[in-house]
Amino acid sequence: MFVQLDIGWMNHPFPSSSFRISSAQQIEVLRELDLQRVRYVPSKSVLLAAAADGRGPEEGEPGAAAAGEAPADADERVDAGDPQGGAEPLLDDTYEALQERCRERYEQAASTYAAVSSSVDEAPVQAREGVEALVRQDVTDLLAAENYAVHLLTQVTAQQPAQHAVNVMVLALLLGRTLGLGMQELQHLGAAALLHDLGKIHLPMHIGEPGAALPPPDRRRYEEHVLHSVALAQRMGFGGEVLLAIGQHHEMADGSGFPRHLEASQLGRHGQILALVNRYDRLCSPLHGEAAHTPHEALARLFAQERTRFDATVTLGAFIRMMGVYPPGSLVQLDDGRYARVVASSSQYPLRPCVRLLDGEALAHPGQVIDLGRRDEPGIRRSVRPEALPEEMLGDFGQRRHCYFFERVVPASTKKDDAS
Repeated sequence: MFVQLDIGWMNHPFPSSSFRISSAQQIEVLRELDLQRVRYVPSKSVLLAAAADGRGPEEGEPGAAAAGEAPADADERVDAGDPQGGAEPLLDDTYEALQERCRERYEQAASTYAAVSSSVDEAPVQAREGVEALVRQDVTDLLAAENYAVHLLTQVTAQQPAQHAVNVMVLALLLGRTLGLGMQELQHLGAAALLHDLGKIHLPMHIGEPGAALPPPDRRRYEEHVLHSVALAQRMGFGGEVLLAIGQHHEMADGSGFPRHLEASQLGRHGQILALVNRYDRLCSPLHGEAAHTPHEALARLFAQERTRFDATVTLGAFIRMMGVYPPGSLVQLDDGRYARVVASSSQYPLRPCVRLLDGEALAHPGQVIDLGRRDEPGIRRSVRPEALPEEMLGDFGQRRHCYFFERVVPASTKKDDAS
């Protein structure tokens, strides 16, 4: 049955309010929404035709869309926030040039974090100055961009602790801008995000960056990294806004976090932002032996299973809109059957990101990059999990962390004016 939901896009986990039901899981999700009614469109449904010859709709049927998957029909994409059926192209330059610019800025941030980690005990004031200079520049660039895209980076050389710190900083700044924070607030947020795990330098590696679940004594030591991080930031001379956000980056709105088990009314906005983006990055690149999620799966889990842990009506909703239905790093199948990885997305057009085809991903020459925002390109049929694809198609996907940076999107009309 093809159904239409009479609620807004951000009040349910489906990428569109109009889609064709294809699984029992979708029905369970609909029941959890506690809707009084659901509209049904006979002309777009396949159930009645299927019943006539004694068969039912099959999962994976063309045009089907599971919870968290994109619809296949063009008019369904329009309903999901693509009013023109084709977006402003994200690639205003060659993909390689965009990658190089974003990678350079990411590596600069990672180098700053590495330098702070090695010098903060002996020279805390100089370490603070380095952090402030980096964050100030990134905030200035972000606020100067009318529109921006979030890019997935490859061939990042930074160590894992630095990658996580920079990912959280980048995503926190993007979410902060989405929520309307000003320059000074964004600078406080960015500094807290970059330094939120700094206290792990005083823990053994197997506790600070555990690859498996920790026994209770080691788990207690792990949780102490929050207080260590606050203490180091205080020695560096940061003020209360930064210290409070660092101290709350593991606190949850339902009181299940640590170290103080605070609840929603006791949390600051910056702390809530850090807790959310920190959790998202850890779902994609986990510790403690947890299973890794694709970015698309991570967003679906945050919404469907963990939304009580966050400010669902404001912070979580804004984050999902910002990242798009298919965040960079997600694996997808296109309408024409080809498989691809999302490499750049814009919150303006959540169903029309840029993708790299997986045909040659594991070979010497990577697959072609396609901007789905162009009107003549196919759309996305559905999200796929890594285990559903041939190993040779994925290459080293299982070993990759998802690293992000933002880049300004220049409207085509502006580029034409500049050229003239």
